[in-house]
Amino acid sequence: MADDGSDEFQEMLRKFLENGEHFDIAELAKAAGLPGDAATIEKMLTQLHEALSHGNEGITEQMVRDTATKVANQQAETVAEATVAAAESALHLASLWLDEATSISPLTVSPSTMTRGEWARATIPVWIQISEPVAQSISTAGERALGDSIPEGESATAAGAFAALRRLGGTLFSLQLGQIIGQLSGEVLSGGDIGIPLLDGVLEHELRAVLIPQNITAFAEGLDIPLDDVMLYLAIREIAHARLFKHSKWLKLGLVASITDYANGISINAESMRDAMSDIDLTDAEALRRLVSDGSLIPPKTDDQVIALTRIETLLALIEGWVDVVADNAAHRLPSRNAIAEMVRRHRAVGRPGEKALAGLIGIDARPRRLREAASMWRALDAAVSPEQRDSVWAHPDVMPTGGDIDDPAALISRLSGNGQPPDAMDDAIRRLIDEDGTVEGD
Repeated sequence: MADDGSDEFQEMLRKFLENGEHFDIAELAKAAGLPGDAATIEKMLTQLHEALSHGNEGITEQMVRDTATKVANQQAETVAEATVAAAESALHLASLWLDEATSISPLTVSPSTMTRGEWARATIPVWIQISEPVAQSISTAGERALGDSIPEGESATAAGAFAALRRLGGTLFSLQLGQIIGQLSGEVLSGGDIGIPLLDGVLEHELRAVLIPQNITAFAEGLDIPLDDVMLYLAIREIAHARLFKHSKWLKLGLVASITDYANGISINAESMRDAMSDIDLTDAEALRRLVSDGSLIPPKTDDQVIALTRIETLLALIEGWVDVVADNAAHRLPSRNAIAEMVRRHRAVGRPGEKALAGLIGIDARPRRLREAASMWRALDAAVSPEQRDSVWAHPDVMPTGGDIDDPAALISRLSGNGQPPDAMDDAIRRLIDEDGTVEGD
């Protein structure tokens, strides 16, 4: 593909390397979701020059942080002290109510509130861990796509430009990731609202339990339910989520590792990149944004990725379903419990713009499709066994429910209730001998 946009992109890159001549940095700011004011443009230009000269070929954390903070602060409004105090009170009461609904022990650090900007900054390390493999793949594919158009004998001359191109690709990805995190900060209700464990606690396996009062206030607007009730129900869910990860020390590491492994399996080839570049004007900011974040570069899933994705979705569904059931039990004194639970289900089912953008960026949707079935399994289990037996399945990954248990929980219920427990190997051998001759050998 001789005229696939490569010449145009190289010319754009050359002009930028020549101190930004004719390069519309305001358009790039627009692509990242940032305002076009002079201060923002000046800072962004400095960051881009630094990225091209000394930056990473992958994601630049400081650029993600600056962009996410900027977008989060654009959405920030003053939250009344009384609202923050109501959220803190709800977190305290929620901890007490949860003690009655689960034997899983309380958190090491008291739950708290966060602003949108604080949530954005605190979650960045996990977002980078998850999305770095995709950013690297996009940069590598872009280099290969443009490299195919370089005349023979000029590859050495182009090497420096390609290194700059990789850094520019990382910069574009960093800006887009920061924009999405900033957007999500205006949508999430709590630390665990996305489902992925994002907020580190005091210990490695712990999560911080937090509420975002400003977003909860917006969530409850127009509803005939007291804000305090909404705060309390969401606080119960948030603390239950964080307690589960504290109790199951393997859970956070296993889930994040599975997501990272899935992302590592994403490999974008040069042909896909060339095809994508041939259809757009690469000096157009909106086209650049779409190229990076709409998922069009993410290739079809491999068989291994389908298996990994099924494992991730099952685990997320089991976590969310358990939280649903435990939260409903803990909130039994709350008259508006069912109405708020329905609000949460709708909130989760619709899918927020930031989550959809994130799915396009890293190729995975954090919302489990099997949540309804998993919640039904937990309700059946909750009705059949004690809370201690129900929660015992989180003690080790080898004993936790599977996708098969979600489809048919009868065997799981039987195992936990002590009925129909499968015999061990010795019992099974003895039974076979008795069935054959009515005696045990040696009698």
